[in-house]
Amino acid sequence: MQFEETREGDYRIYVGAVEAPRGDGYIAAVVVNREQGLPRGQRLAYRDDSLACGYRWRSADEALRYATNRARDLIRNRSPMLAC
Repeated sequence: MQFEETREGDYRIYVGAVEAPRGDGYIAAVVVNREQGLPRGQRLAYRDDSLACGYRWRSADEALRYATNRARDLIRNRSPMLAC
């Protein structure tokens, strides 16, 4: 399991690359929290524990890169998928 954390505007992005069952690659996961303007308990804006329907990337770096890019895309395009 590998994790990274980054910021994009008012959001903090947490991404993970989790080893797939049977060791056949890595599954990407992402959590996006809004950092400003909301009470602490209401910060979760988006979460997906199995991005791209559980697609398996060959390396953890590929999975992390995909998850980070996906989160940034949601934020930059002000996706309605974001809860806040």
